Amino acid sequence: MIITRSPLRITLGGGGTDLPSYYKEHEGFLIAAAIDKYVYITVHQTFVEDLIVKYSKMERVASLKDLQHPIIREAFELVGLDGHHLELTSMADIPAGSGLGSSGSFTTALLKALHAYNKNLILPEQLAEQACHIEIDLLQEPVGKQDQYIAAYGGVTCFKFKRDGKVEAWPLKISSETLYNLEDNLLLFFTGYSRSASSILKDQDSRTKKSDKSMIDNLHYVKDLGLRSQAALETGDLHKYGQLMHEHWEHKKQRSGGMSNPDIDAWYQKAMENGAVSGKLIGAGGGGFLMFYTEEKVRLRHAMLAAGLREVRFRFDFEGTKTIVQ
Repeated sequence: MIITRSPLRITLGGGGTDLPSYYKEHEGFLIAAAIDKYVYITVHQTFVEDLIVKYSKMERVASLKDLQHPIIREAFELVGLDGHHLELTSMADIPAGSGLGSSGSFTTALLKALHAYNKNLILPEQLAEQACHIEIDLLQEPVGKQDQYIAAYGGVTCFKFKRDGKVEAWPLKISSETLYNLEDNLLLFFTGYSRSASSILKDQDSRTKKSDKSMIDNLHYVKDLGLRSQAALETGDLHKYGQLMHEHWEHKKQRSGGMSNPDIDAWYQKAMENGAVSGKLIGAGGGGFLMFYTEEKVRLRHAMLAAGLREVRFRFDFEGTKTIVQ
């Protein structure tokens, strides 16, 4: 049996500038952090010829072309496997549609497992690019590249998305003390809303392709916020970083009317009244997880618990997508 795992992620600055419609014209930049919540893939051989796939549904097919799950089908074809005599299962610590990059994590974990089955060594950059190829090029999903790249690399990482499609990645130059304080002071709360990122990102993607001035200006500003966030984190000014996160949320909401809703706005306001320096929705928006930066953790936790939100505690992951059983 082969078991792989791939971390989910939070975005620390610059999110949204990783879509091809933006970076092919203007270059993108963001900071992302992998967290210790994972998508797991298991693959093992069976005694039946059919391919058996278990995710939120179960499929048993005689031929790969009959498989409904598009990412799994494309991944098998990419690595040259027909799926016969195989059973593949997917599990996750956090439900899909929560804004933590689960689709990118799923695709990287899946590819890592299939390459391990084929006894192929694959480097993080190759793994990320193959995952992007499946989601962006083959399936035409209006998504960016950050989820696949941070899942493959792990850590707290800066990414530059270049006009030619290449991606530069390097670790954020942050001191150990700042890193631990950042990890302690970021709190995640589940809103109870799950959603597909595609509809919100599709609007952003479409408007960017049409050179919509308000969207382009918004993304330029968000990229600059990402660079300023990098500077604040690398100099250890966490309070400044927190203020930039609030500024980012205010600009992010301007991209789409579906970015927030009255419940999310009320929870955000309650958090700000109870010790949060700042916050934002993680991911494309519309639901998923609210992340807050706070130096009054106990007070904020009590307030959010009283509001009915569930906290998910996390640490950063520095291993990226890996094979844990082979």
